[in-house]
Amino acid sequence: MNDFLTPQAKQFLSQSIPQFINGTWINSESGKTTDVIDPSSGSKIATVSSGDAQDVNLAVVTADKAFKNWSALSPAERAQYLNRLADKLESESETLAQLEALDVGKAFVNADGFDIPFGIECVRYYADLAVNADYGKTLDLKDMDARVHRAPYGVCGFIFPWNFPFDLLMWNVIPALAAGNTVVIKPAELTPLTTLYVCKLAEEVGIPAGVINVVVGAGRAVGTPLIEHPKTRRISFTGSSGVGKQIASMCGQRPIPCKLELGGKGAAVIFDDADIDNAVEQLAGAITLNTGQVCCTATRWLIHENIYDQFVEKVTTKLKSTVIGPGIDPKTEMGPVVSQAQQNTVLEYLDKGLTEGAVEVLAGGKVSVNGHDGGYYVSPYLLTGSPNNICFKEEIFGPAAFLVKFKTEGEALELVNSLEYGLANSVFSRDIERCNRVAEQMIAGNSWINAHNVFAYGLPYGGINMSGVGGGVNSPETFYDYLRELTIARPLG
Repeated sequence: MNDFLTPQAKQFLSQSIPQFINGTWINSESGKTTDVIDPSSGSKIATVSSGDAQDVNLAVVTADKAFKNWSALSPAERAQYLNRLADKLESESETLAQLEALDVGKAFVNADGFDIPFGIECVRYYADLAVNADYGKTLDLKDMDARVHRAPYGVCGFIFPWNFPFDLLMWNVIPALAAGNTVVIKPAELTPLTTLYVCKLAEEVGIPAGVINVVVGAGRAVGTPLIEHPKTRRISFTGSSGVGKQIASMCGQRPIPCKLELGGKGAAVIFDDADIDNAVEQLAGAITLNTGQVCCTATRWLIHENIYDQFVEKVTTKLKSTVIGPGIDPKTEMGPVVSQAQQNTVLEYLDKGLTEGAVEVLAGGKVSVNGHDGGYYVSPYLLTGSPNNICFKEEIFGPAAFLVKFKTEGEALELVNSLEYGLANSVFSRDIERCNRVAEQMIAGNSWINAHNVFAYGLPYGGINMSGVGGGVNSPETFYDYLRELTIARPLG
């Protein structure tokens, strides 16, 4: 491992890493720690401080005090801080990519080629947007001088999963900061390293103490007190639909605004006039990207019966050639899943699917990588059978897809919309009129044409139904989510 690491990464991992509260690195009140495990080998990467309600209280109170000065800065002044942070992140992008690859197990080529640069772009996007945003509007009302003023909420709490630690941090926290809020962040216990390293860089560029605070710990120990704290004004959660429902209920008891970006079971519809090579490239890439641990990826492949055999032949050949290995190795195309528990989950779904009558189109499962016997590796697998199969209906979060033939456009749409999820789907056809017609009828937050996993700043991304509520990411709408509206009115005469 150390052969690949930058000196900065080696130095960062050589210590027991504390929490970051009020611009200071401090150990948790309890003194507890947790080990961060490399999923490529099963060995320890680092040790981090593990917090609880006492640490959350300190972080929230600190953020609340810092809010007064941070919100009083002009948007241009806040943008200066964020642009300095972006410059610093850019100068340390290789170290960030290495930490992300080590922590999650994802291929370094993906972390370095997409995750880190796209996350840095987010900082610049919202810094610019903050300067040019509309912070109010005049209301044209009879006999009244009236307007709407947009102001930040205060302390915003963030709870993140383990699959895209850096990008989810950027996509959610940066617009909140740009809008004038302060933040308390609970990263996933499994993957806290890039979040903590960002704190180090934020400290170095002079972002004021208390504006960014991070407490690592279990959901009940850290997440619950963060949601319930009386000074937390807004919560954002990314993760499973089941936990999202619990968090929505907790926020509703207070009540405070809650943004949820939850799970998905995306469908891809491949018509018989599609560019098959492109569809194969896109969908094989979808389930191998981050080892399939992507909430919006396509894991239900609906293939027109006229091209089914041809598509299957090409996609199985493509998947069999995938280079599986430790994420930090530059030659790796697909790393391990994030943990032993996740490996067990992915393999259990395979067993359950087969038990319910699914047929293996491409056999997969647990694999060993030479020299990394302790890693949590799973090779891609493809199943086919009835849409009633558990592997068609439930999110697996691994390198797996379920294939179903269809005859008509209506049949395909019925299959797409048969589940309660609503995050992202795609349609593949050379007939763009048909693509748009089908895309509009897909029940989801996002429909993509002749591609899957399409992201750009300014392109809204979010879910509906069991896949989310309360706003999305990556667009001006995200920024305005972190500003509350205040009406100001004066009667005339």
